[in-house]
Amino acid sequence: MRIGIAGCGGIGSNVAMNLVRSGIKDFVLVDFDRIEESNLNRQFFFKNQIGKYKSLELKKNLENINENVFIKSFVEKITEKNIKNFFESCDIIVEAFDKREFKSLLIENYFHKKIISANGIGGRDLEGVKVRELSNLTIVGDFMSDISNYKTYSTKVNYISCIMANKILDIIGGFKDEKF
Repeated sequence: MRIGIAGCGGIGSNVAMNLVRSGIKDFVLVDFDRIEESNLNRQFFFKNQIGKYKSLELKKNLENINENVFIKSFVEKITEKNIKNFFESCDIIVEAFDKREFKSLLIENYFHKKIISANGIGGRDLEGVKVRELSNLTIVGDFMSDISNYKTYSTKVNYISCIMANKILDIIGGFKDEKF
């Protein structure tokens, strides 16, 4: 089962980290951005990685959890011209972009695949977080607190990332309500 991570920031890096810790080993990571100090409060990166590319450093961090992962990592900005180059081989895609136009571009081009998306990750309200299922699209968030209007906190970003990772485990099967 190959998981595509479209955006390696707060949502993408934490979903990937949770999935590797759950035993998932095959990923495609795509992000063009570099790590900034302001990212460290909610993203799965470290101070010595500031200034480096998110997708490449996330690959290293995931390999530090499990050296047997298989990860293709791309430092590219997704556009209408190149979007088909990345996720066709993926079974599930995590949409973890900040901007609406990139979210739409991904969903429009990959609606035939299972997509897990976030919407409304700003602020600290965890009680308002919901899950909506729309055909092949699962959206997790409060659907209101856009990060352009609300500060982002590790607690909410991680909470939503955990729900998204758990949804992926449910889709893969064999993990739901497992007893030990």
